Amino acid sequence: MSGPLAAPAGPLDPVHGRHLLLQMLRIRRLEEKCVELYSAAKIRGFLHVYIGEEAVAAGVLETLAPEDAVVATYREHGHALLRGVSAGAILAEMYGHVQGCCRGRGGSMHLFDAATRFYGGNAIVAGGLPLAVGLALADKLAGRSRVTACFFGEGAVAEGEFHESLNLAALWQLPVLFCCENNLYAMGTALGRSESQTDMALKAAGYEIAAWAVDGMDVLAVEETARRAVDAVRAGGGPHFLELRTYRFRAHSMFDPERYRDKAEVARWLERDPITLLRASLEAAGQLTDADWQQLQADAEAEVAAGVEFAEAGTPEPLEDLTRFVYSERSGPGTGRGS
Repeated sequence: MSGPLAAPAGPLDPVHGRHLLLQMLRIRRLEEKCVELYSAAKIRGFLHVYIGEEAVAAGVLETLAPEDAVVATYREHGHALLRGVSAGAILAEMYGHVQGCCRGRGGSMHLFDAATRFYGGNAIVAGGLPLAVGLALADKLAGRSRVTACFFGEGAVAEGEFHESLNLAALWQLPVLFCCENNLYAMGTALGRSESQTDMALKAAGYEIAAWAVDGMDVLAVEETARRAVDAVRAGGGPHFLELRTYRFRAHSMFDPERYRDKAEVARWLERDPITLLRASLEAAGQLTDADWQQLQADAEAEVAAGVEFAEAGTPEPLEDLTRFVYSERSGPGTGRGS
């Protein structure tokens, strides 16, 4: 059933609180650098940044095990970073260099890393949901105690894949955690203009899936609710759904003139910056000094600077290798290239 907005319970562990703050800072500094590099034409193509939504990735990914799988959207730099893909591999990918996580062939929207079980990066709205269902089905058939976490925006709810995926996951009781990053706008279309029912958790509950809404700007609330959901999924409780109510501070993409949002609305959400909120909570509890804060920022900035240096030193794919990986090459009669 659909539940109310969740809130964190119990005292905050200062070490863990500073860890979560660092995780969000790592994403924020990486994304800010991506904007800078894109403006300098070092990164080309499309670019969708996650600034403002860091609490979602930081809170949910904290609850997953290494053997779990993560499926994301085209706004996935932060998910990849926290999952264990290095800043250097991410940035080199966006530079189009072979040192990138996909040899520079995927770019910003198609980050992938099998070693960390990070399965995209998907430029197709709702395209990751059927993939997540397939991964979860494979785990269930093999008897593996794994969870697949699938991230997508609320715009995906308008797609047929959303309904097909939730229906099958519920029918087959698959170990999937559906994470709807509801930032209120599908590109430039406000949620209320495209959906008659704007309660995403309520929609999911219609498929007999346990569905909870959570304040996506509060990393502690996100982590607590996600952990409860992940534990339930792993214990055989079937799919769960989180509606993470968040907001992107920047436009949909770097090409977006952003004429559809009122500046006062953006200003109101900026007051709920997830990094600022957690920092204030830690400081109020006497668990974060100014020196601590400066060190966290320095650590995040140093990581991103090293990533930029790695990407800058990378090399493009040699021209003679551009047709590699286009077709699968197999041996045997009738199995040649392109067959």
